[in-house]
Amino acid sequence: MSESIHGHQVMEMMATSEKTYTKLALKAEIATKFGEDARFHTCMGSDLTADDLIEFLSSKGKFVESEEGVSMPEEHLC
Repeated sequence: MSESIHGHQVMEMMATSEKTYTKLALKAEIATKFGEDARFHTCMGSDLTADDLIEFLSSKGKFVESEEGVSMPEEHLC
């Protein structure tokens, strides 16, 4: 298994892109950048898939959600 990637790296990717993503497009971008089989961790969980990470970040209010999708303003980075 490859090394686990911290969820902050995904948050930073989103913030620097300044894009609004659908959750499906975000999952595709994560796969492109980190690999299809990448696993992620946060301070509260480990061995997360991209889907798990997206749901976790959403549940913690890290995303700004709109009709267009989700985005990550730099001020939401911790």
